[in-house]
Amino acid sequence: MENRLKISRLAICLPALLWMAGCSHIPRQATAPAPAAAPSPLNASEPVVRTAVMHAVPELKTVHFAYDSASLSYSARAILRRNAAWLKDHGGLAVQVSGNCDQRGTEEYNLALGQRRAETVRRYYALLGVPADHIATISYGKDQLLCSEMTPACWRENRRAETLAAEPAGVSAGQ
Repeated sequence: MENRLKISRLAICLPALLWMAGCSHIPRQATAPAPAAAPSPLNASEPVVRTAVMHAVPELKTVHFAYDSASLSYSARAILRRNAAWLKDHGGLAVQVSGNCDQRGTEEYNLALGQRRAETVRRYYALLGVPADHIATISYGKDQLLCSEMTPACWRENRRAETLAAEPAGVSAGQ
């Protein structure tokens, strides 16, 4: 019985050992380390605006999104192009793009979707020439509703990304 067990183990292991021995003659190619990625304006770190007071600027318009989407529509891109032109004219300004959702869906899902919306706007601004290191993002998910009715018009209003200007701590808009 013990001999049968040894023979069956050998029958299972022998083909694998032969296969491994046959692979030893394959030359291994030396791989060069990947070159360091050149810094991209899209990969720039976000500014820290935690201590800043955020305020709306009339020239910076809000963009809206389709249901369950972080894609920019044609009209949203047009709005962001105008916003980007204004931001480039006010070069030293740090801004925060907030992603928002309607009240449907779970808190976790809406926070993630709101972040994707904010990051989509940030990337588009950077592609348009706004320094990415001047643009922070945040997601409010469904926590900052503009409208609380359970209607399609209200949901559409809440699915948005807003660009707000950051004021350093201790500086008010009137100064």
